[in-house]
Amino acid sequence: MIVTFESSETGEVLMYAETAKTLLDIVGKATTARGVFTPPEMLPAAAKLQAAVAEARRQAAAQPEPEDEEDKAKPLPVSLPQRAWPLIDMLERTAKAGPQAHIMWTAAADF
Repeated sequence: MIVTFESSETGEVLMYAETAKTLLDIVGKATTARGVFTPPEMLPAAAKLQAAVAEARRQAAAQPEPEDEEDKAKPLPVSLPQRAWPLIDMLERTAKAGPQAHIMWTAAADF
Protein backbone atom coordinates (compact mmCIF):
# COMPACT_ATOMS: atom_id res chain seq x y z
CA MET A 1 0.00 0.00 0.00
CA ILE A 2 1.17 3.52 -0.78
CA VAL A 3 0.97 6.44 1.66
CA THR A 4 0.90 9.94 0.17
CA PHE A 5 2.16 12.87 2.22
CA GLU A 6 0.89 16.21 0.94
CA SER A 7 2.16 19.57 2.14
CA SER A 8 0.68 23.00 1.66
CA GLU A 9 4.20 24.18 0.82
CA THR A 10 6.05 21.37 -0.98
CA GLY A 11 5.40 18.58 -3.44
CA GLU A 12 4.00 15.17 -2.55
CA VAL A 13 6.05 12.41 -0.98
CA LEU A 14 4.99 8.84 -1.68
CA MET A 15 6.21 5.88 0.33
CA TYR A 16 5.27 2.33 1.09
CA ALA A 17 3.11 1.86 4.18
CA GLU A 18 5.84 -0.13 5.95
CA THR A 19 8.26 2.79 5.68
CA ALA A 20 5.60 5.37 6.55
CA LYS A 21 4.64 3.33 9.61
CA THR A 22 8.24 3.25 10.81
CA LEU A 23 8.61 7.01 10.43
CA LEU A 24 5.23 7.86 11.96
CA ASP A 25 5.91 5.52 14.89
CA ILE A 26 9.17 7.39 15.56
CA VAL A 27 7.31 10.71 15.82
CA GLY A 28 4.41 9.24 17.79
CA LYS A 29 1.66 9.57 15.19
CA ALA A 30 -1.08 6.98 14.64
CA THR A 31 -0.86 5.10 11.37
CA THR A 32 -4.39 5.76 10.23
CA ALA A 33 -5.64 6.07 6.66
CA ARG A 34 -5.70 9.85 7.09
CA GLY A 35 -3.65 12.06 9.35
CA VAL A 36 -2.16 15.50 9.73
CA PHE A 37 0.85 17.34 11.10
CA THR A 38 -0.06 20.75 12.46
CA PRO A 39 2.52 23.57 12.56
CA PRO A 40 3.40 23.07 16.25
CA GLU A 41 4.06 19.35 15.61
CA MET A 42 6.33 19.74 12.58
CA LEU A 43 9.68 20.80 14.03
CA PRO A 44 9.52 18.42 17.01
CA ALA A 45 8.67 15.58 14.60
CA ALA A 46 11.61 16.53 12.36
CA ALA A 47 13.89 16.58 15.42
CA LYS A 48 12.75 13.09 16.48
CA LEU A 49 13.39 11.76 12.98
CA GLN A 50 16.83 13.39 12.91
CA ALA A 51 17.68 11.78 16.25
CA ALA A 52 16.60 8.37 14.90
CA VAL A 53 18.70 8.95 11.77
CA ALA A 54 21.74 9.84 13.90
CA GLU A 55 21.27 6.66 15.94
CA ALA A 56 20.92 4.55 12.79
CA ARG A 57 24.14 6.04 11.44
CA ARG A 58 25.96 5.29 14.72
CA GLN A 59 24.76 1.69 14.62
CA ALA A 60 25.78 1.30 10.97
CA ALA A 61 29.25 2.67 11.70
CA ALA A 62 29.65 0.12 14.51
CA GLN A 63 28.96 -2.82 12.18
CA PRO A 64 32.05 -4.74 11.07
CA GLU A 65 33.05 -4.64 7.43
CA PRO A 66 32.08 -7.80 5.51
CA GLU A 67 35.02 -10.12 5.03
CA ASP A 68 33.64 -12.21 2.20
CA GLU A 69 34.14 -10.73 -1.29
CA GLU A 70 30.63 -11.81 -2.24
CA ASP A 71 29.17 -9.90 0.72
CA LYS A 72 31.22 -6.82 -0.19
CA ALA A 73 29.77 -6.88 -3.72
CA LYS A 74 26.17 -6.92 -2.52
CA PRO A 75 24.36 -3.58 -2.72
CA LEU A 76 23.68 -1.90 0.59
CA PRO A 77 20.05 -1.83 1.73
CA VAL A 78 18.19 1.47 1.75
CA SER A 79 18.62 2.75 5.27
CA LEU A 80 16.54 4.83 7.66
CA PRO A 81 18.51 8.03 6.87
CA GLN A 82 17.65 7.68 3.19
CA ARG A 83 14.01 6.88 3.85
CA ALA A 84 13.48 9.62 6.45
CA TRP A 85 15.09 12.49 4.55
CA PRO A 86 12.09 13.39 2.32
CA LEU A 87 9.73 13.61 5.30
CA ILE A 88 12.25 15.54 7.40
CA ASP A 89 12.70 18.03 4.56
CA MET A 90 8.93 18.36 4.10
CA LEU A 91 8.39 18.93 7.83
CA GLU A 92 11.11 21.57 8.10
CA ARG A 93 10.14 23.47 4.96
CA THR A 94 6.45 23.45 5.77
CA ALA A 95 7.07 24.53 9.38
CA LYS A 96 8.70 27.73 8.09
CA ALA A 97 5.59 28.68 6.11
CA GLY A 98 3.53 29.92 9.03
CA PRO A 99 0.45 29.00 11.03
CA GLN A 100 -1.73 28.01 8.07
CA ALA A 101 0.77 25.45 6.77
CA HIS A 102 -0.07 21.78 7.10
CA ILE A 103 0.94 18.29 6.08
CA MET A 104 -1.63 15.57 5.54
CA TRP A 105 -1.22 11.93 4.67
CA THR A 106 -3.63 9.55 3.03
CA ALA A 107 -3.62 5.81 2.43
CA ALA A 108 -6.17 3.27 1.27
CA ALA A 109 -6.58 1.97 4.85
CA ASP A 110 -5.01 2.11 8.29
CA PHE A 111 -1.52 0.68 8.18
